[in-house]
Amino acid sequence: MKQMLTAIAAIVFIFSVVVLLAYALQDRLVYFPTRELEATPRALGLGYEDVRLTAEDGVRLHGWFIAAPVARATVLFFHGNGGNISHRLERVAIFRQLGLNAFLLDYRGYGRSGGRPSEEGTYRDARAAWNYLTETRGLAAAGIILYGESLGGAVATHLAAERTAGAVIVESSFTSILDLGAEVYPWLPVRWISRYDYPSAQNLARVDAPVLVIHSRQDEIIPFHHGQALYAAAHEPKAFLEIRGGHNDGPQAYGSQYVEGLDSFLRQALGPRPPGS
Repeated sequence: MKQMLTAIAAIVFIFSVVVLLAYALQDRLVYFPTRELEATPRALGLGYEDVRLTAEDGVRLHGWFIAAPVARATVLFFHGNGGNISHRLERVAIFRQLGLNAFLLDYRGYGRSGGRPSEEGTYRDARAAWNYLTETRGLAAAGIILYGESLGGAVATHLAAERTAGAVIVESSFTSILDLGAEVYPWLPVRWISRYDYPSAQNLARVDAPVLVIHSRQDEIIPFHHGQALYAAAHEPKAFLEIRGGHNDGPQAYGSQYVEGLDSFLRQALGPRPPGS
């Protein structure tokens, strides 16, 4: 009996240490920023503007604005939790193909942006980007598309619940980080110890704009049912685009239906494509 109690005590102690470590190291489980910019849109032969912003709490941010010759709209793109904007040049090429201006922002702690990432921090960064487009550049809200991939989907839906954009696109994202964490770590009390929420499904239910949800059945990091649940949470008008490939495969794996699906959604949400765009 004494040996059994000792073993149980040891298991409880080890489990407690693991839980404390998980609590203390959450930032490293959520954010994987890199500082070095490996390339710029010039690698695609595209001109761009280096943009410097200041978030409402004083953190300095960096992004790129890439103008299309004849733009049908402007996409405000929020990337996932790894890398930085220099790893999203494939997106820039697609946005140009679709006749869209593009504004890519690095969250605090990523690329050339200052500070350290946090949930509230990413929301502040998103608001700073929105203010830049609507106030500094004077763009109409109806002509702005909020587009988020993975973690960026949670950032985009939060902003979309606060501001009314022309459309919202959520790709390979989760219903909430709590839901995903509880699935990935079923043996941990994730809902008790998490300092993060990112409640995308709840935010989508408050969005008053056309919504496109994109997800792959082969996504090995964020299961397909998260995309289905996000779609269910959104109000009409809405659309679902099923793609193929793994979570980090990127647009090169999605196939032609990806660009065609985006274009179809944009036509429905924003109207006919202007000549020359």
